[in-house]
Amino acid sequence: MSAFDPQGLDDVIHGKLRLAVMSYLSAVDDAGFTELRERTGASDGNLSVQLRKLEEAGYVSQTKQFVNRRPHTRVRLTPAGRAAWIAYLDALRGLIGQTAASE
Repeated sequence: MSAFDPQGLDDVIHGKLRLAVMSYLSAVDDAGFTELRERTGASDGNLSVQLRKLEEAGYVSQTKQFVNRRPHTRVRLTPAGRAAWIAYLDALRGLIGQTAASE
C-alpha cells in the first residue's frame, strides 16, 4: 500500500470557492456569472478573482458581452478544465481509499 499523499490534489481546484465553481460547471454546459454567484454564495469580487485564477490555469473560459446595455458573463469548463476536474476527483478518490484502507 502506498503512503497517504495529498500532493496529487490540484491546488488551483482545491480552494473552496474554486472547487464549488468547478463542481457546478462540470454538471452544466455553461453558467452565467450571477448564477454562479447565487449557487456558490460568493461575493462578486471574490467570485471574479477565483474565476480569473481558473481562467489563468486554462480550466475555464469566460465570454463577456452586453445584453440591454448590461454586462453579461458566461463561464464554461474548457477541455483542459474538464480533464483537470476528472484528475482531481480521481486523486481525491485515491486519498479516500487510502484512508479507508488504513482504518
